Amino acid sequence: MRNLRNTVQLIGNVGQAPELKTFDSGTKKVSFSLATNESFTNAKGEKIEDTQWHNIIAWGKTAEVIEKHVSKGKQIAIEGKLTSRSYDDKAGNKRYITEIVLNEFMFIGAKPKTETTPF
Repeated sequence: MRNLRNTVQLIGNVGQAPELKTFDSGTKKVSFSLATNESFTNAKGEKIEDTQWHNIIAWGKTAEVIEKHVSKGKQIAIEGKLTSRSYDDKAGNKRYITEIVLNEFMFIGAKPKTETTPF
């Protein structure tokens, strides 16, 4: 069994268009949000929909591929690791953020039909 110490696997829909940032060193980073949906029936028999939002980041060549081929609304599967960090905002308040650093991803769902596709 491969290393399971810090592994996250999700299937969801991209919530915002990926934003690419290139640093002075030439390193590239992309960030986007991913929505995962879950539904269940509560004790009253009502169907409840629950959406969780996840912050995703990717580096290097993966970042370039994401920026070029992933768009808002696309369904993707991801695998990565969970990270947390903190920073001080403009008002001097400490803020915390949890992100998933992407290792691998793949497209899920139907390919969009184009005019050149005969079916």
